[in-house]
Amino acid sequence: MDPQAIIGFLIIAVALTCTPGPDWAYSIAAGLGRRSFVPAVAGLCSGYVLHTILLAAGIAALMAAVPSLLLWLTVAGAVYLLWLGLVTARSWRSAGFSAAVPAGPAASPSGPASGPGARRAFLQGAGTSAINPKGLLFFVALTPQFIRPQAAFSIPVQSAVLGLSFVACTAVIYTLVAAGSRRLLRSRPGGARVITLCSGVIMLGLGTVLLAEQAVPVAHAAGQLFARG
Repeated sequence: MDPQAIIGFLIIAVALTCTPGPDWAYSIAAGLGRRSFVPAVAGLCSGYVLHTILLAAGIAALMAAVPSLLLWLTVAGAVYLLWLGLVTARSWRSAGFSAAVPAGPAASPSGPASGPGARRAFLQGAGTSAINPKGLLFFVALTPQFIRPQAAFSIPVQSAVLGLSFVACTAVIYTLVAAGSRRLLRSRPGGARVITLCSGVIMLGLGTVLLAEQAVPVAHAAGQLFARG
């Protein structure tokens, strides 16, 4: 593969991952929980693994050719953000750490997570990144620009390499975000509650803005469907 293309891609991937958004809000909320944040971060990464698989399969080209598909996925992502933001905001009273929490893997910040709570955190993380509009646009609009048809690797292989490179960036950065929020606010339950509430409000705000931005395109698409019917 072209080294310049890979370097340029990684620069944009790191910059995008470092930009606060739904993934950051979810990582911070997971870091402030009493369980391990590893399942949540793994879920976020798995969503982008799904994007990578779809990109390698050529779905990105299909979405670029059918703008309405991206439109409805963006709407779905906005609705999901609203729901996740509401759930996060409602949990602000229980955020943070308490000496009364019993010791054990489920309560230890660094211990292994298992059971329904871990599965739920993983699935919520996967949903957050899988339909994150920022991630969708990155894979659909930006990633194909770094694929070189004349390269030794085939286009699907190049897509997989670039996509997995982005996944590696998200794994490192979101782990640092979750661990940092946990370390900074571990002894500050009041601050943890405020940050959790702010994370939920941010998700609600982003979801609302996304829905507002898509209101006109959705109305136009619905009008076209009605006219055809």
